[in-house]
Amino acid sequence: MRNLFGIGLVCALGFVKAQTWKTEDQYVQKFAPYAVEEMEKYKIPASITLAQGLLETGGGQSRLAQLGKNHFGIKCKEDWTGKTMSHTDDAPNECFRVYEDPKQSYEDHSIFLATRKYYTKLFDLNPKDYKAWAHGLKNPRYAYILIDKIERYKLYEFDNTTKDEVYYAILKLYPNLNNDAVFMAQLGQEKQNEKVAPPTVKVPYSQGSYAKQQAQVSEIVDANTKTALLKNILVKNHPNGDLKFFIMPVDGDLSDIWKKFGVNEKRLMKYNELENSTLHKNDIIFLEGKNSSGNVPTYKAGIGETMHDIAQKFGIKLKKLYSKNRMEIGQEPKVGQLIYLQSKKPRA
Repeated sequence: MRNLFGIGLVCALGFVKAQTWKTEDQYVQKFAPYAVEEMEKYKIPASITLAQGLLETGGGQSRLAQLGKNHFGIKCKEDWTGKTMSHTDDAPNECFRVYEDPKQSYEDHSIFLATRKYYTKLFDLNPKDYKAWAHGLKNPRYAYILIDKIERYKLYEFDNTTKDEVYYAILKLYPNLNNDAVFMAQLGQEKQNEKVAPPTVKVPYSQGSYAKQQAQVSEIVDANTKTALLKNILVKNHPNGDLKFFIMPVDGDLSDIWKKFGVNEKRLMKYNELENSTLHKNDIIFLEGKNSSGNVPTYKAGIGETMHDIAQKFGIKLKKLYSKNRMEIGQEPKVGQLIYLQSKKPRA
């Protein structure tokens, strides 16, 4: 995993420079919440984590990030039992970890730093001193590249926020997101979630280990918190025809929400073109059928976005979106690809 801190990064630097400014902005907007959450858990500056993610993935476009959701070049090692992929880095066809979600990659990055003796002294540094942290990674050239990335995108702003305030920090850096209905709905839902206090649970004493009783308490608290979050879902009107939609506040299932809105599961699956009833936090869910066109002419695909993600973001039917862009069903866009939402893509 030498390339995590730049030793194997030289070959990728030209690729990073070739990326557009907008692409890297999209990366920051998408992954800043993960970096801030890791900062709160492990005391690693969010600016350092984000800057490394930007560099290691080429703004989210690297093969490891796209196929393996691996944002920090983390290799398999002996203790890895999950999925793997081959990738040429320091040597041909090395073994790299494959994650179900980029968030797992971010946590693995934190664990790697926190558990390696080589990086012990980093944690004696001020967690807001990104320059000291960058130089503490031992590779002078990499440190300056990292600092340049942090200062260019003002990533140090995320060192001064919390996971409850991170969306406001993103909005401060990118005020144009005020016009993004989905982002603002997500911001509103996160604000609403903050008001939902974890319920107090009283569990009668019973025989058994303390750890087992604590696990039972945690399970009850999680279930009650989930119920409270679902109860406080905010329904918004989408700018594409005032379609009613909401942002899923927690991982769940269609069975958790259909009674609340009086729309049965089959209709919700049809409206949202879902393959199954499983829902994830921050999923966009429509309560009525989507439209055949978007409310804006075009859109550039962001990091990790699928055609379904874009269809949900703009309230447009997935098959219509594929048709407008002359793409086969199941084909996914490349990062930065121009997606047509109203008229049909011109023939090449």
